[in-house]
Amino acid sequence: MSSQQDDLKETDTEARFEFKKEEKSAFKSEKGLTEETVRVISEDKDEPEWMLERRLRALEQFQEMPMPTDWPGQPDLSEVDIDEIVPYIRPDIETRGGADSWEDLPEEIQDTFDKLGIPEAEKNALSGVGAQYESEIVYQNMQERWEEKGVIFCDMDKAVQEHEEIVREHFMTKCVPPSDNKFAALHGAIWSGGSFVYVPENTTVEMPVQAYFRMNSEGMGQFEHTLIIAEEGSEVHYIEGCSAPKYSAFNLHSGGVEVFVGEDAHVQYSTVQNWSKNTYNLNTKRAIAEKGGRMEWISGSMGSKATMLYPSTILKGRGASDNHITIAFAGEGQDIDTGAKVYHNAPNTKSTVESKSIAKDGGRTNYRGLVHIADGAENSSTAVECDALMFDNESTSDTMPYMEINESKVDVAHEATVGKIGDEDIFYLQSRGLDDDDAKQMIVSGFIEPITEELPIEYAVELNRLVELEMEGSLG
Repeated sequence: MSSQQDDLKETDTEARFEFKKEEKSAFKSEKGLTEETVRVISEDKDEPEWMLERRLRALEQFQEMPMPTDWPGQPDLSEVDIDEIVPYIRPDIETRGGADSWEDLPEEIQDTFDKLGIPEAEKNALSGVGAQYESEIVYQNMQERWEEKGVIFCDMDKAVQEHEEIVREHFMTKCVPPSDNKFAALHGAIWSGGSFVYVPENTTVEMPVQAYFRMNSEGMGQFEHTLIIAEEGSEVHYIEGCSAPKYSAFNLHSGGVEVFVGEDAHVQYSTVQNWSKNTYNLNTKRAIAEKGGRMEWISGSMGSKATMLYPSTILKGRGASDNHITIAFAGEGQDIDTGAKVYHNAPNTKSTVESKSIAKDGGRTNYRGLVHIADGAENSSTAVECDALMFDNESTSDTMPYMEINESKVDVAHEATVGKIGDEDIFYLQSRGLDDDDAKQMIVSGFIEPITEELPIEYAVELNRLVELEMEGSLG
């Protein structure tokens, strides 16, 4: 085992996420969102005219849409002031589009990703890695054997330049248009960085690819865009990690994800988000699955002041399927509003949603979901299961499922449970030699096991440790 591996194993997980670096940038936009800001971002990236036009149209839509305030029980967004956000910070590195080696990055950026364990994970468990720092990808690599099979894994800015035709066809046109919601429009205007993944027909990428997004600067916004295209009969697992240190000013994360699942293709999208408690996490993620295509979302969300995250899938082709597994953790001062949306638009489609939420110290979690079964989508089925675990009487957990069933020949099931950690459970485990904290952690670990068992072992261990730290109140 390398000394670096030893160091990582001995590094406290809290320290790996809570550290801060002095801000160093090659270019930093002014605060706020104006047409001039959008033009400056596009010019700095040397984008084609069509992308600038799309950004400007998205800006118009953003300015026309009201801030969402009328959803029942939604998180308070009154603190979110776009005029106080720095939307674009280009890190100070020599190579635009990402270095080919970790050693080519500035020392402070190297150190950031070393602490997060990304280079070590790349060696041991991944087919490819992308690392974003502030507004741009700083490192990108794909194993040669996958490149030889035609697999593309690069940053979105590079994809706009080198794979222009396919990006122009898919980027915020069919899956997540800017008109979808105010924050999708915001994203469309000032997106930067993110990942582009293309998997050719009948190609299985056997090891996951991962992108890691790190916000380091105070008062910034991060708006990465992920575009995944899996052609017929292909298979890929994409893992996304996110984190940021805590500052006094709020940060905003408003990413966009578009996934195209071809006929009989299979895409798994796993994300572990550990934002600081001054971050608003407001994303739009959607997949479209063709005939026989399979989409899986596995999401762990914690750490932010407020989260509104509802990955959605449109089951477009006969026999397409979707599986959502989510975990949400809310502590003091946190409002984590997560869920799933599934649209059954073809016959014989299937969806399952499993949601696990944990609340303590007055935190709030909420499952907000939608299942729509269209007229003619006969022999389709859906099952939604929501389980909530609370530590105290001050915490709350809500469930807001919504079903739109327009076809009679379907199977629909929904189940929801809410429970508190019982004194008798704690007493039983204490009688077996565990102290109070260890007993609670064991109960929670068992509660979230259906999610962690779906992740590669390295990420399952990390997720469990993050939950433990949230229970201790250690993370910012």
